[in-house]
Amino acid sequence: MQIRTGFGYDVHRLAEGESLILGGVKIEHHKGTIAHSDGDVLLHAISDAILGAAALKDIGTHFPDTDPKYKNADSLDLLKLSYDLVKKKGYRLGNLDATIALQQPKIKPFIDQMCFRIAEALGEPTEKISVKATTTEKLGFVGREEGVEAYASVIIQAI
Repeated sequence: MQIRTGFGYDVHRLAEGESLILGGVKIEHHKGTIAHSDGDVLLHAISDAILGAAALKDIGTHFPDTDPKYKNADSLDLLKLSYDLVKKKGYRLGNLDATIALQQPKIKPFIDQMCFRIAEALGEPTEKISVKATTTEKLGFVGREEGVEAYASVIIQAI
């Protein structure tokens, strides 16, 4: 059985009055992400990891922010489309592990819902999905609440 790994990273600036969507879950907060799509850094990092594992480049290649079609796009839809491309190459998700770095708000209460939404979008069991959260102890742009970043690692297996 062929096994491949992929890694994804994404970052977005935070601004007052914008919406904050992480893992397909809207979180009430006074700041949200500035982005062409819905700005879901977690799903963008996961999409990049999945695409990268199959050597399919990144989400910017498939869904460019210069294309008006993707303005305010739902990142759950982009994740589904990304995974469809991977499945067409003959791979399925082995597992996914992701981390969100965000100073505020605390997102631990939303993690189970994020895992459910991600698993649902991929058509995979939640047992394959791990999402974690951390702060940066008030260091750097995340610590100053200027931005949010996400990291994702996946394993895909040939069907």
